[in-house]
Amino acid sequence: MGTPTDPSRDSAAAGTPSLRRRTLLGAAAAAPVLAGLAGAAPASAAGSGARPRTLAGGGDLGPNVLVFDPSTPDIQGTLDRIFREQESAQFGSGRYALFFKPGTYHGLNAQLGFYTSIAGLGLSPDDTTINGDVTVDAGWFDGNATQNFWRSAENLALVPVNGTNRWAVSQAAPFRRMHVRGGLNLAPDGYGWASGGYIADSRVDGQVGPYSQQQWYTRDSSVGGWLNAVWNMVFSGVEGAPGQSFPDPPYTTLDTTPVSREKPFLYLDGDEFRVFLPEKRTNARGVSWGNGTPRGTSLPLTRFYVARPGDSAAALNQALGEGLHLLLTPGVYRLDGTIEVDRADTVVLGLGYATLIPDNGATAVRVADVDGVRLAGFLVDAGPVNSEVLVEVGPQGASRDHSANPTTVQDVFVRIGGAGPGKATHSLVVNSRHTIVDHTWIWRADHGDGVGWETNRADYGVVVNGDDVLCTGLFVEHFNKYDVQWNGERGRTIFYQNEKAYDAPDQAAIQNGSLNGYAAYKVGDHVTEHEGWGMGSYCYYNVDPSIVQHHGFAAPERPGVRFHGLLVVSLSGNGQYEHVINDTGAPTSGTSTVPSTVVSFP
Repeated sequence: MGTPTDPSRDSAAAGTPSLRRRTLLGAAAAAPVLAGLAGAAPASAAGSGARPRTLAGGGDLGPNVLVFDPSTPDIQGTLDRIFREQESAQFGSGRYALFFKPGTYHGLNAQLGFYTSIAGLGLSPDDTTINGDVTVDAGWFDGNATQNFWRSAENLALVPVNGTNRWAVSQAAPFRRMHVRGGLNLAPDGYGWASGGYIADSRVDGQVGPYSQQQWYTRDSSVGGWLNAVWNMVFSGVEGAPGQSFPDPPYTTLDTTPVSREKPFLYLDGDEFRVFLPEKRTNARGVSWGNGTPRGTSLPLTRFYVARPGDSAAALNQALGEGLHLLLTPGVYRLDGTIEVDRADTVVLGLGYATLIPDNGATAVRVADVDGVRLAGFLVDAGPVNSEVLVEVGPQGASRDHSANPTTVQDVFVRIGGAGPGKATHSLVVNSRHTIVDHTWIWRADHGDGVGWETNRADYGVVVNGDDVLCTGLFVEHFNKYDVQWNGERGRTIFYQNEKAYDAPDQAAIQNGSLNGYAAYKVGDHVTEHEGWGMGSYCYYNVDPSIVQHHGFAAPERPGVRFHGLLVVSLSGNGQYEHVINDTGAPTSGTSTVPSTVVSFP
């Protein structure tokens, strides 16, 4: 998503400024309030068959993890300083994780800028209460929130000062395990455009007001009410969600989420850091912490190699080989090789949008065909040498049954270009069966540095070859060919948001054989079972507005392949769609930015 989301609908948008440049802020800019609190690992690795460890687990969490308690002096001053550094640093190198120990805090307004995560350190959100706000607004961009990316809030209870907390975000900005004792406003001050977003495992006692939010996905949560919808609002397992009514209003509502497993999180057990691993739920509805304590297991920090920017891929792989998990502290990691996750139940958890950049065309992360791996909370940035694949879950041909203990990919984001030149043929490839991809934004950049049709070439966003894969909260944008190509059987997607590449130079550049354009979401011709709910594709061909896209979605027409709540939108007439899916659905037309919809297919 970029600035020109819909200039015809916001009088201020025509004057939207180009992205401001600013000096990159080094990681050393912040000082820790409290260092990490875990001792060294025992000399021998945990688990049978593991060789003795030569790398220690646990240790200090580094200068950009700040831990507060209610007695910490001038918390507000520290929050304000970090916000000033990060407010408009969209492609900067600063990364921060702000943690609050259990207790009650008064009079705070934590404004979050880029690459800033805020979280409580209790087992339940209600263990850590802020009488105040955790705010995202868009003053840095003249009230337009369509570039409020890469920030997060987790595991806190909020009592908003005026009764409503503002969370005006777009992609890659999860709101997880939060309890808002009041309302939640998803729009910026002045109600400029926003293009979020994602809520999971959260309770909002009052009303959620999307206002100008174009689309949103909420999973396994509880809300006191939902005010309105613009294009595509999707709910699964949400108590208090509006009923199914797509397309008027465009609510797609599932009573439960088929399978879910919440993201791992850091917490304090006394004075010791641990990582909690929530258990898998089936047909989930409502929050996982309803009785105050979530269900699952935990690991001490001594079972983790606490990584720092500057660690090589060899060092990270040595830690994994010695039976340790990985905790990626905030910063930018240049990888001279691939992080190889070969052991079942391995956790790779990033803090503060830890960012991996593979050099020399490497794959950043590769997972074996094993049970229960958890990848969570980090950003992968393509390097200047083309990578064939950036993140690969399971090898080609993977076929093992992981239904009892699936691999999860949560808040793992991929970016090609924007922060500098980057290329990748395939961004995320999922080969392992039963994988759950829970909230991702796979983005070929449309603005920033290193951006151009061939400059940040990336043909495919997500390719799913494994069977029985579930995606909940899938955002994929601007790829040169298919944004999503799904070849596995029995795949399911709940919520999909897409924009076709803005910068296609002409019709010939996107020609797909006899078809005009590559679908935003393509189900393989051989697939016999597939299902999707609440899925939208938008075009903004601003280089050549005469480009015609035949359809947003493509799938074989057979009884086992079903879709519910599809839409395509031409943003201000910059390009048009001829159909919604295959040859079904009315064409878009004119400059009115009115969706063309298909309620069910076939």
